[in-house]
Amino acid sequence: MIACSLHWSVPRWIGRGVLLLAALELAGCAPHPARPGPEGVSGPAPSLELARARVVEAARTGMGAPYKWGGDGGPGFDCSGLIQYAYAKVGISVPRTVDRLREAASLVRTDRVRPGDLLFFRIGGDVSHVGMYVGRDRFIHAPSRGRRVTFASLENPYWERHLAAAGNFF
Repeated sequence: MIACSLHWSVPRWIGRGVLLLAALELAGCAPHPARPGPEGVSGPAPSLELARARVVEAARTGMGAPYKWGGDGGPGFDCSGLIQYAYAKVGISVPRTVDRLREAASLVRTDRVRPGDLLFFRIGGDVSHVGMYVGRDRFIHAPSRGRRVTFASLENPYWERHLAAAGNFF
């Protein structure tokens, strides 16, 4: 029998349940439901929650980076560049622009978003901004010229009023 012991602290904005599942899976302690594979082979099902936690963590690595129009990680990011960067870090290829992200994502109800989901905002008449939901009504985004990658709250009336859609690639 393998004993699993984890010692870690978690920022309040990350759901402890999601991070616990991810940590247990990484430690090899989480149960894996079997699923049929090719030619009837069974194996562990990939953890959707783990993938979500990883993409959020990848986006967090961009915190504090300067906004740069067209930026995709190397001295800065624009909003869609941050999303593409985070998903690429976990091995998921996504489109580069806000419009293409919205077209390609599987839409979800805005009141049912989960960490790793994308939030699309209508600013100036068009859907022109994207951020990544991280939990507790917060999202991470590259806001605008002169600013840095940061968190924002959906409880802020500005963002609440401009939220147009949500989607994901999971």
